[in-house]
Amino acid sequence: MKEGDFVRINYVGRVKESGKVFDTTYEDVAKKEGIYDPNYAYRPIPVVVGGGFVLKGVDEALLQMNVGEKKKIVIPPEKAFGKRDPSLIKLISLSEFKKQNIQPRPGMSISVNNRSGRIISVSGGRVKVDFNHPLAGKELEYELEVVEKIEKPEDKVKAIIEYFSKVPPENIIASIRKKSVEISFKPRVDMRITAKQVLADSIKKWIEGIEKVKFVEEF
Repeated sequence: MKEGDFVRINYVGRVKESGKVFDTTYEDVAKKEGIYDPNYAYRPIPVVVGGGFVLKGVDEALLQMNVGEKKKIVIPPEKAFGKRDPSLIKLISLSEFKKQNIQPRPGMSISVNNRSGRIISVSGGRVKVDFNHPLAGKELEYELEVVEKIEKPEDKVKAIIEYFSKVPPENIIASIRKKSVEISFKPRVDMRITAKQVLADSIKKWIEGIEKVKFVEEF
């Protein structure tokens, strides 16, 4: 593979220390490991190689793989979710939680100023919150498979939309004319203007020749 290639991949992600699976594209693995989400569509996901769609360590491995190849890799923290940062562990007054009618308890996940964190302890009128990613500082193991390479420009458009919005490709209509792509959804999908901007920017960045993106809504 080379940077900028569009591919579909399957994977199983584990914490090396414990062997616990934290993410996968396989439905049977998710059910077996007790992490099954009925709202998630388990299937190979589309990514742009070298585009930051996956962890840095996974991206680097994909650059060394071919279609149909399977590989097991180990990713150090600095190429995964980063090292643990002690400065991201904060003490927050218990009164701040009471103002929001929240009863904090250890292990609870919370959001403060658009930052996600996990409560470590509650003591002496203070709540200790860890804002590090739950997998920060962890060495990870991945089983990777490159299922297919996406070649057609229209399919690349659908891949980007699927990745960011989770809309299945069969519900996306993409038509390319010259340097413009026209996109519509069946059934109709309500999407914020900011989401459309992200999609448009990514499409223009990664698909050669596309300079204009149009979203069409039918009623």
